[in-house]
Amino acid sequence: MARVPLLMVVPPVAFIGLAILFMTGLGRDDSLPSTLTNRPAPSITVTQLGNLPIFTDADITAPNVKLVNFWASWCAPCRVEHPNLETLNALGIPIYGVNYKDEAENGLKFLDDLGNPYVAVGQDAAGRQAIDWGVYGVPETYVIDASGKILLRFPGPITQRVLRETILPAIEKAQNAPQAE
Repeated sequence: MARVPLLMVVPPVAFIGLAILFMTGLGRDDSLPSTLTNRPAPSITVTQLGNLPIFTDADITAPNVKLVNFWASWCAPCRVEHPNLETLNALGIPIYGVNYKDEAENGLKFLDDLGNPYVAVGQDAAGRQAIDWGVYGVPETYVIDASGKILLRFPGPITQRVLRETILPAIEKAQNAPQAE
């Protein structure tokens, strides 16, 4: 019986091992939990982006369910999620956008090119607002209830699946929750 040289066996075995490792890693949720979940949303301190409406703490505590979405023009996943934000906007869900560490002209061009799904937008050029909210990358979206409490933090792009399985159920739960008087 002929012996197979070791150099012919090691690469395929290593490849199969790495493929198994990568495939199991893809199914894990490594997102960091938010310490802000079930707590009041942090204070809003953003600047105006162009002449778009800006939002304040009063908007976040307004008596309806709303989203706060951190995004940037240089963020490819932000482009991927954009049509789903427009879907949420069409459903009547108020979305407040925070343009994160971006040049104002680039942020405005992004909204001009893709459409503006936001009720109001603020700019966070230095990233200070994002630190207060615990953002560690864009896009990142928060579902906020009628009292201004964060119910869900979703890191990453809102895909069709995320919209259907995560965001819309969180919005529905918030809309059906008894309101504090």
